[in-house]
Amino acid sequence: MSRVLVVEDESAIAELISLNLRHAGYEVTLAATAEQAQAAVDGVLPDLVLLDWMLPGQSGLSLARRWRGDARTRELPIIMLTARADETDKVAGLDAGADDYLAKPFSTNELMARIRAVLRRKAPEALDAAVEVAGLRLDPSTRRVSRGDVELKLGPTEFRLLHFFMTHPERVHSRAQLLDRVWGDHVFIEERTVDVHVKRLREALSPAQCAQMVETVRGAGYRLTQQVAASQA
Repeated sequence: MSRVLVVEDESAIAELISLNLRHAGYEVTLAATAEQAQAAVDGVLPDLVLLDWMLPGQSGLSLARRWRGDARTRELPIIMLTARADETDKVAGLDAGADDYLAKPFSTNELMARIRAVLRRKAPEALDAAVEVAGLRLDPSTRRVSRGDVELKLGPTEFRLLHFFMTHPERVHSRAQLLDRVWGDHVFIEERTVDVHVKRLREALSPAQCAQMVETVRGAGYRLTQQVAASQA
């Protein structure tokens, strides 16, 4: 679960962003001032910061510059939020070290897409690394899924779904979270679509006796468990 620090002094905006982030499966910390933001970063380094330009006291711009100048926070992903839409302001924000820039008002879907894009850019090696859970192996670079000598055939959506499950094993994910993390910007897809692709994924895993690894958690969503496959190994 990625940790996002939201630095925003307008409480209504901060709460709205926080609600949407938590709904999408992120862990959220709120800060209303540069001092609170610095204290939060000093405590636990987040995976990404949503940083408002206009803060009481020290500006978000100078805070971004400070973080870029510190070895511990130099690589910290930063998306700046601001009411300033002028190109010169955008350039100033990016020059200060922001990875991306979003002018208010912005849609929730665009914000989520920008967050995913920045996190992907910051951790491409993690996305390409092969993952293995209870003998089931998925390699993103070759697009192969196998268990022992059995190679499995998955469609592109089932592949992405399994990749997400395998990189977050034993966690329960709601249909809404899966839509956001696996389908991304396709916001008009029905939640029932998730059920269809989970069914297809189980069918694709059957030849390796791994279908039961994808569990339905009644009233909550789905999770990938390591227990069943381990007992069948």
